[in-house]
Amino acid sequence: MTTTAPSPRPRWLLPTFAGYRREWLVPDIVGGLSAGAVVVPQAMAYATIANLPVQVGLYTCIVPMLVYALLGGSRAMSVSTTSTIATLTATTLVSAGVAASADSADDALGSLMTLTLLVGAILLLCRLFTLGSLVENISGATLLGMKIGVGATVAVGQLPKLLGETYDFSGHGFLRSLAAVGEAFGTVNWPTVALSAGSIATLLVLKRVAPKVPATLIVVVGGILLVAFAGLADAGVDIIDPVPSGLPLPGLPDFTHLTALVPGALAIAVMAFLESAAVARGIRQGSEPQIDSNQEIFATGAANVAGAFFTTMPAAGGFSQSAVNQNAGAKTQLSTLVTVALAVLVALSFGPVLSLLPQATLAAMVFVAVIGLIDIPELIRWARISPRDFWVAVAVALVGLSAGLLAAVFVGVAVTLVMVLREVNIPKLELEGRRGGAVAVHVMRAMYTASALENEQAIVALATGEKATALVLDLERQYLVTITVLDMFEDLDRELSQRGIVLHIAALPETAARVARRTPWYAQLDAAGRVHATVDGGLAAASV
Repeated sequence: MTTTAPSPRPRWLLPTFAGYRREWLVPDIVGGLSAGAVVVPQAMAYATIANLPVQVGLYTCIVPMLVYALLGGSRAMSVSTTSTIATLTATTLVSAGVAASADSADDALGSLMTLTLLVGAILLLCRLFTLGSLVENISGATLLGMKIGVGATVAVGQLPKLLGETYDFSGHGFLRSLAAVGEAFGTVNWPTVALSAGSIATLLVLKRVAPKVPATLIVVVGGILLVAFAGLADAGVDIIDPVPSGLPLPGLPDFTHLTALVPGALAIAVMAFLESAAVARGIRQGSEPQIDSNQEIFATGAANVAGAFFTTMPAAGGFSQSAVNQNAGAKTQLSTLVTVALAVLVALSFGPVLSLLPQATLAAMVFVAVIGLIDIPELIRWARISPRDFWVAVAVALVGLSAGLLAAVFVGVAVTLVMVLREVNIPKLELEGRRGGAVAVHVMRAMYTASALENEQAIVALATGEKATALVLDLERQYLVTITVLDMFEDLDRELSQRGIVLHIAALPETAARVARRTPWYAQLDAAGRVHATVDGGLAAASV
C-alpha cells in the first residue's frame, strides 16, 4: 500500500511562515502582544473620527488582520485602520449623506460595510490587472500634501471633544471643524479639558522618554480608572456609548448609497495601498524577501472584502503598530495572529470595562497621532531641495483644507499623472558614435503613442545639428511598437530624406520587429539594407 505525500502549501498562503524556526516563537508572541497594546485602543479611537461606535475599530483588529496574516508578504506589518483611512472614511460617509442624515451611528453601519467592500473590490481589480506598480507612481510630494491636510483636519476636528463637546467634526472638513471649535468655547467643561491635557501630555512624554512603553494603553487604562473611581462622569465628562461584548456578527452591506460611495472608495483604495506598501517597505529588514506590490495589493484587498461582512472600517498597514511589532522582535505574521487573539479576548470579555472610557481620552489619542502627520520640517526640506515638489505638496494640502480630503486625493493623483506623463514624454537621446557623415543615436527611452511626435522632432533636430548624411537609430529599448510609433518612423524617414539624411534602424528587438515587418514601409527599409542587427553594423553600412 502506498501513501501520498501531502500537497505543498500554496505559495500565496502564509508566505511569511516559509522556513519558520522554533526560536522565532517567543519574539512573535511578544511582538503580537506589544502591537496589540497599541493597535487595539488606537483603532477604537480612529473609529470615533468617523463618528462610528468604538467596537467597529475593535472589529477591524480582528477580521482584516487575520486575513492579511494569511496572505500578506510583510513579516511585521500590522494591518488595521489608520488615521488617514479613518478620516477619508468619515469624509466619504458625510459626502454620501449617510452620517449626516443618520439618527444614530448604527444607521451608517450598512453603508460602512458597502464602502469597505468597494475598497476591497477595487484593490482586487488592481491586482487582477497588475496595477500595483502604477499606483506607486504617486509622488512623495502628493502624499506629504495629503497627510498634512489629513493631520490638520483631524486635529482641529478633535478639539471640540477635547473641550467637552461630544460630536466629531473631522468628516465635515477643516473649515467646518474650525468653526465648531469656536462654538465649543461657549460650553467648555473644565474637568474634560484637564483630562485631555493630562492624556496628551502623557502620550507625548512617554513617546519621547520611553517609546517602547504602550502609551495608548496606559492612557486608556488611566481614563477608565478615573471614571470608575474619581467620578469624572458626574463632573460632566462624556463617556463613550456602551460597548457590547462579543465577536462581530456577519451581515450584508446596504447598497442604498452605492453610487455616492464610489468616489470615496477609490480614494481610500489608493491611500490604503500606498500606506501599506510604504509601511511594508519601510520596516523590511535586509535579510527578508523583497516586497511584491501585487501580493500586497491582493492581501490588502482580500482583508477589506472579508472585513466588509463583519462591520469593519477599511483597513491598511499602520506604521506605529507595525514599528512596535517589529521593535519587539516579531519575525512573521504569527505575531499578527497573536494580536488578533488579544483583540478577540478584549471583544469577548472587556465590553463593560471599555464602556467606562471617556470620549476625551480617545480624542487625545487621535490628536497626538495625527499631529505627527503635519510634517513642517519635511516640507521646509523639500522647499530647499526641490521647489516644484514643495509647491505640489502645498497645493494638495490647501485643496484638502479648503475643498475636502477626497478632492485632495483626486487632485494629487491627477497632478502625479501629469508629472509622470510629462517626464516620460521628454525625449532622451544620446550620441553613440560617428563614422564620417554617419551618426548613431541611442534612443534611451522607449517611444509610445503620446511621445512619438516629440521624439521625432528631437531626432530631426539632433541629426540636422550634427550635419549628418546618415542616421543610425539605436532602438534596443523599443520592445513594443504601436501603429502610431510605426507611422512616426515612416514620417521621420521622409523628413530626414528631405534634408538629405538616410535613416537606418539598428538593434530593434524581435518582439517589435515582428510587428514592424507587417508594414510596407519597414519591409522596403529592410529590403534596401537599412535594417541592422547591431549599431556597429549600421554605422559600417551607412558610412559606405
